[in-house]
This record gives sequence, structure tokens and C-alpha cells, in this order.
Amino acid sequence: MKRRVVLGLSGGVDSAVAALLLKRRGYEVIGVMLKLEAGNAPNSCCNLEAARRAQKVADRLGIPFVVASAEGRFAQMVIHPYLEGHAAGVTPNPCTRCNPFVKFRGLQDIAERIGAERIATGHYVRREESRVLRGRDERKDQSYFLWAVPGEVFQKSLFPLGELTKPEVRALAEEAGLVVAKTPESQNLCFVQNDPAGFLRARLRVRPGPVVDLESGEVIGRHQGAALYTVGQKRGLGLFKSHLERFVVRVDTEANVVYVGPREAATWWGLAAGEANYLRPPSEWPERIRVQVRHRARPTPARVVWADEKGFELRFEEPVFAVTPGQSAVLYAGEELLGGGVIARAVEPLRATRAAVAG
Repeated sequence: MKRRVVLGLSGGVDSAVAALLLKRRGYEVIGVMLKLEAGNAPNSCCNLEAARRAQKVADRLGIPFVVASAEGRFAQMVIHPYLEGHAAGVTPNPCTRCNPFVKFRGLQDIAERIGAERIATGHYVRREESRVLRGRDERKDQSYFLWAVPGEVFQKSLFPLGELTKPEVRALAEEAGLVVAKTPESQNLCFVQNDPAGFLRARLRVRPGPVVDLESGEVIGRHQGAALYTVGQKRGLGLFKSHLERFVVRVDTEANVVYVGPREAATWWGLAAGEANYLRPPSEWPERIRVQVRHRARPTPARVVWADEKGFELRFEEPVFAVTPGQSAVLYAGEELLGGGVIARAVEPLRATRAAVAG
């Protein structure tokens, strides 16, 4: 009897090739698209066109394909926290919530109902027994977005693309005659339609307010709504003194003030994080770990000040720019994903401004 696996089939090339490889390995593959939003937005990851592509892939491979509703869970676990975070002056990372609480959870629920042993996705990540590792393709590695997936879920998950590069995946799709071989990949949040600020304006009460320089205490510009800004941001600050190079250091949505300073004031020596999830307990971590504070950021060597089941505090070996509350601090030992947490605050600025110290 073939082993049954429930695969997230999105209508893109990655999940299509994951289905191809699983079938070649002898699995009985059930393709599932989780519908995350109502309507048929053109840039959505689960719109009608994406579903049609996924169906064509399934037909080509001879596997069943179904669309399952996940709109309610997506709204509750991803969209609402995203809006609440911005309203509170932090910058959430929706993908790190969507993966554990919507996608993997949804696939696991379906797998349990139909008696499937495994779930699978087209993520570029590897699993070696109990260890979760970065994908072989450094440019496509997606382990950063999976830190919150529970360890027991990882143990039931397959990642057929972990050892492949993106060009290799596209070549496999073309060789197999899959319609998605040249389908471009989305680079944006699926629910904001290329306009995050517009999405927030339509749903939050934002209004213009002052941009305050933390060094001088002066109002040096006008912002369009504090909830629209994030730590490290440089553009769109509406500065009166255009010769000044200033970055967002702090966002106060209650007072509707955006505080800015020189780059050094938005650069820190450490962070504290909460809402932690560990794939290996802190007692087993090496003395020197690496932390990644954004998807495209370079991992930084760090030491652990403290860590418990709820969170951790780190000190970096070199200062890090734009340590942003709400974003994810993801921990690694070499290529191994140790876990991560949600950044609660940055610690010890490289350059403490007078106003910041006074505040």
C-alpha cells in the first residue's frame, strides 16, 4: 500500500515539483490548496487562476486536487494580528504566523481526516531526522519563515525541494511538461495587493502627525500616520530639512509620533524576544549562535543572555541595524534552525540620543 501524503499545491512551480518528486518516490499524493481569502484578487496566492494552474498540474501528474477553505483561520491568525500590530506601532511578519497556524495546521487537519501519514510543502528547507536545516539554495532558503512550526509537526513533514536550487526546480518542471514551469513567483504579502500602506489606511484610523528628531527634540517633518511606519525606514518621512539623513527609530501610535535619528541610533547591540518556539531546547544550544532579524538580513553571531520557555535575550557580536519590534528573531547553529521568537524590543543602541535616554 502506498504511503499517503497531503501536499500544499499552490499553483506555483515549487509545490508542483514537490508533487512530481513525491510521486516519483512512490507516495500517494493528495494536492490541497488552502483558500486564504474571499474573492479573487489578482495577486492573491490562492486566486482562481492559481487554482486552475494547480488543477492542470494535478491532472498532468494524475493526482487528486481539492480546494479547502481556510479564510476564517487566516483572518483570525494572520490578518487581525497584522492590523493590531501596526495599530500598536510594531511591524508583524505575517508569513511566520501563516505557516504554523494556517498552512501546516490546515494540511495536518486534512491529513488526520483522511488517514495520511505525512504532509508536504514546496518550501526550500531540509530535515535530517530531528534536525531542521536551511535549504541547500542559500538564495531561496525559507527556514526563516518556519521557525514557529512546532517540532512534532516538522517530524511529520516532507520537503522535497530542500536539496535543490531554483533553476533545478524549474528545469524539472519543464522536463515534466508542467504548465507552471515558467510561472513567476510572488514577492509580496498575498493579502495587501502590492500596497501595504493602502491596506492599512483602509482599515486603521491613521492621520498625519509630527516626525521628531530624537537628537534635537525638534519637529522636522510630517508623517502620514504613525501606524504606516517601521523601524529603519528612511523614505516617506516628509522631512522639512531634506539634507538630513534620518531613519525611523521608534513609532508611538498612541501619541501619533514617529521618532527618527541617524543610522547609529537605529542600530543596536541586542534584542529581547517573546512568543518563542524552540526546535532544540536552549540547554542544547552551542555557546555561540547566530540570529537573523529579517528575511534578507545576514545572520549575526550572538550570545544568549537568558532564555526560557517564553522568550530570550541576546547580545550581538556586532551591532545590527533596524532591530524591529514585531519582526522575527530566528536562531541558528550553523545550518540548523534552533527556533525563534517575536522581537519585543531592541537593546542597547549603538548611539544613544539625548532625547531617547530622557524618554
